[in-house]
Amino acid sequence: MNTTDINRGFRFSRSFFLSAGEVNAEGEMSLPLLVSKIIDIATAHANSLGIGNPSMAAMNRGWVLSRITLEMEGYPRVDSTYTLTTWVESWTRHFSERIIMIADENGNPYGFCRTVWMVLDYESRESAGLSHLSLPAAAVIPGECPIARQARHFQILPADAETLPRGAVRSNAPTARYTFLYTDLDYYRHVNTVRYVSLLLNQFSLRDFDETMVRRLELAFLHEATYAMTVNIHRHNADDTGRETSSVSSFYITDTAGSIPVLFARVSRVRRSAPVPDHEVL
Repeated sequence: MNTTDINRGFRFSRSFFLSAGEVNAEGEMSLPLLVSKIIDIATAHANSLGIGNPSMAAMNRGWVLSRITLEMEGYPRVDSTYTLTTWVESWTRHFSERIIMIADENGNPYGFCRTVWMVLDYESRESAGLSHLSLPAAAVIPGECPIARQARHFQILPADAETLPRGAVRSNAPTARYTFLYTDLDYYRHVNTVRYVSLLLNQFSLRDFDETMVRRLELAFLHEATYAMTVNIHRHNADDTGRETSSVSSFYITDTAGSIPVLFARVSRVRRSAPVPDHEVL
């Protein structure tokens, strides 16, 4: 349930109540829901500024995500109220970087998200740039997001790859395969960001999430995936600076031939102070 949207200058806020049907098995806001809300508030703010998809409908263009970087210290719990606040951090000829802060009902941040957006031409399926849009200089608010930008991404090749291009690594976990179906698609008729998040999380076990939480999530979209496309999900696990308290799993999703890179992702997890009991009922 939403409370009233709030515009403060060029910042836009929206509050929500987190119901039992929206949480994960640990009683926290699920990552797919959080990413969905992040996209929703970015869309609502762009619309309020007159640069949203409705303003570009006649041009056959619309906003799409290029990258998303999320870093969380914790997550809203079931039956709590949380608020998302967004603003534009940078604006160039080709991309807009937008920040989202996730906070509790008292304004204390759970975490922040960096999103990079581009305008897609529906016919050419290529970037249309931002020159046809107008944004006041005062609407760009730089330097207020405390999390680092997305780290470098790299290729992950099958474990039996004979040679490695510079910077590439071999998979050190079983390769998964998935075929995108109807419910994976969005209005643009390509795979929805939230579906990618669910697909990545399903590469982990329930025990993994009972013992750890996702501290940082990075997604870099490399190529559109469409209906009936089958992909390989290559994974490389690495300890974060050798500490037992955290781990990093990188994913590289390609078509089955390995010729079309679709997505690079990095999931960093930290151990919970106490594992979630498997019998806990909220």
